[in-house]
Amino acid sequence: MKPWLSILGLGEDGLAGLAPAARPLLETAEVLVGGARHLAMIPQDGRERLTWPSPLSVLVEDIVARRGQNICVLATGDPLHFGIGATLAKRIPAAEMTIVPAPSAFALACARLGWPRESVECLTLHGRPLELLHPAIQPGARILALSDDAKTPARAAALLVARGYGDSRIVVLEHMAGPRERRVEALAKDWGAPELADFNTLALDCVAGSGTLYLPRTPGLPDEAFRHDGQMTKREVRAATLAALAPAPGQVLWDVGAGCGSVGIEWLRLDPRNRAIAIEKDIQRAALIAHNAASLGVPKLHIVIGAAPLVMRDLDPPNAIFLGGGLSVPDLIETCWAALRGGGRLVANAVTLEGEQALVAFRAAQGGDLTRIAVSRARPVGPFTGWRALMPVTQFQAVKS
Repeated sequence: MKPWLSILGLGEDGLAGLAPAARPLLETAEVLVGGARHLAMIPQDGRERLTWPSPLSVLVEDIVARRGQNICVLATGDPLHFGIGATLAKRIPAAEMTIVPAPSAFALACARLGWPRESVECLTLHGRPLELLHPAIQPGARILALSDDAKTPARAAALLVARGYGDSRIVVLEHMAGPRERRVEALAKDWGAPELADFNTLALDCVAGSGTLYLPRTPGLPDEAFRHDGQMTKREVRAATLAALAPAPGQVLWDVGAGCGSVGIEWLRLDPRNRAIAIEKDIQRAALIAHNAASLGVPKLHIVIGAAPLVMRDLDPPNAIFLGGGLSVPDLIETCWAALRGGGRLVANAVTLEGEQALVAFRAAQGGDLTRIAVSRARPVGPFTGWRALMPVTQFQAVKS
């Protein structure tokens, strides 16, 4: 089918800034789609108009149902960068769309600040939790974020101060490339309550204070970064576990018997496209998982409360499964193996003889590798220092053909 859907990016200068290629697409459209602000730019001419509803999925289905009609969608900036174009592209083939972007807010902000685009992390907080900032906040990092509203910069400043990044510079850019363009900036620790437009772009130039707890994206966060009741995969073993799970962008992990959620949380921190499901039967531990996921910047972690394998029946098939416990539960490891996608990876850790026996038996049936991980940490021994061993861990890993 020839292209029937056009998606046009608009800047702060409105229709005057439309690219020449976009004008005939707008003029010949039978149906116009956009926000009230976009549609108000076009004089009433009798054409059908559709505005964004809530939820947005209702309008997406309406557009898909009109396949073949000449439809023009008006968006802000680059429609494929956290815009409606990305949503529609999930349902409509690229060959049926014509997309003409305008400069994105990120491109304009980089131009205003003199920041090379490839050195900046870009994300959106529009309709999303502020906690998504956590993984991006690193020493020396530069972040651009689309704000949810005028209160977002103050909330971001408070978060930076709480994390020990109070000396970070915050710049708020409003109405870029338009006659009302404005810039407001201050250090996070000095951020007051300036009047801001709801439609703004937030720039953060991160500076870590002395003694700030460092939370890298590499596997092996400090144990003190998590709330737990003792049921947690310790830092050194967790790093080895993530290496064995080998996350790839966009893959799904099942963290079975998740404890405090440390493995699933680190899986998600490695790439924002990743997905993870934490399965935990204890309600209090599930609450710990929720707290840790939010405080470490991955609030999208899906928590399933219930006993495995019963609650695993209707979950999305995983690319990887981690079993941190419950190896003595009948048929658990076999059910997990059956649920894995082809090429998927199963990693299981055991600290008891019964758990080891289950892994040895499963390895005999399916193959795989066993590794013994022994970790000792230096601890005070009176006036001296000695080694204190953690419980050794037997780790099984296998790839499903």
